[in-house]
Amino acid sequence: MATYINVPVAPPAQSARRTERIKLYGLDAFAGMRRAGALTARCLDEIAALVRDGTPLSEINTFVLDFAATHDARPATLGYKGYEYACCTSVNHVVCHGAPTARKLRADDIVNVDVTLVLDGWYGDASRMYAVGKPKIAAERLIRIAHEAMMRGIRAVRPGARLGDIGHAIQSYAASQRCSAVRDFCGHGIGQVFHDSPNILNVGKRNTGPELREGMIFTVEPMINLGRPDVKMLADDWTAVTRDRSLSAQFEHSIGVTAEGFEIFTLSHQGLHMPGVDLAVAQT
Repeated sequence: MATYINVPVAPPAQSARRTERIKLYGLDAFAGMRRAGALTARCLDEIAALVRDGTPLSEINTFVLDFAATHDARPATLGYKGYEYACCTSVNHVVCHGAPTARKLRADDIVNVDVTLVLDGWYGDASRMYAVGKPKIAAERLIRIAHEAMMRGIRAVRPGARLGDIGHAIQSYAASQRCSAVRDFCGHGIGQVFHDSPNILNVGKRNTGPELREGMIFTVEPMINLGRPDVKMLADDWTAVTRDRSLSAQFEHSIGVTAEGFEIFTLSHQGLHMPGVDLAVAQT
């Protein structure tokens, strides 16, 4: 059975750590998450201009490093468990945690950029899909499905709902579109800890799992594959790819549970939710 702990006043960042108890935060924490989330969203907005044919992934990494330094923040992934980069860049059939190497983007690529900026001790964690040039029909469709899957998971959030409701909303929508939700990776609690309790699975059954309560803060981040959900790890022990080499797409927001439902901390204020995808095209 899940246990909860009230955190009405934010503790010092240096004392924050992962626990198996689910943290319930107060208003000051939500204010901190708004600032961190807005900064991460702005970083992702500005990355859109870099996503073009011929851009090395390393250029995106350099941009995130410079952006963080300019705004008195730090990239959470840099040095995390030995990871050497300030962001993750996952191209085409890479599911997640792709490294921003010298590999150059090419026309028709799709790429997920995952950025977590730490501002005043608070972690703003988000990722977004970008298309290089005009995406192929299947790729554009997958991007739209992945975004809608995330939003359906988020819309399931309200006090009294269960964690399984989020996973069910994601999984059932992906299946209805003849796609699959990855099971090997999931969302997580966040706040002043990068990865905290609880895990937010992308599959599930309604009315199962811990209860959602006001004050919880976590990420919703489904990875949706055009093919089967199976993944494999590459030799670097970070990069996960689809086992059948089908395309994969992911979106991520950091959110908080409110009395009325939810608050998204990492929305794009420029409307760049799916850069490179024609937002005027009706949802599949």
